[in-house]
Amino acid sequence: MTRKSGTSHGPPTLTVKGRDLRLRTLGLLLLVALVIWFIAADTGSVTVRMWIPTVTIPLWAVLTVTLLAGIVLGLLIARRRARR
Repeated sequence: MTRKSGTSHGPPTLTVKGRDLRLRTLGLLLLVALVIWFIAADTGSVTVRMWIPTVTIPLWAVLTVTLLAGIVLGLLIARRRARR
């Protein structure tokens, strides 16, 4: 028979300059920094053809709109799965 210990294990953390950071938070910060760098590095103009109009806009705007649309869709899907 296995005995349960009285200690509970929390999420994995990393200590940086005396502060405990969760690894998930650190990964999220790294991902946000990479996204911002990627969007800022792509400053050229691109031509986007929608159904009828053709629009010339900066690539960073296209990437930002795509990122925001992905975040919104991800949150909607996660919310729908949480209801089940």
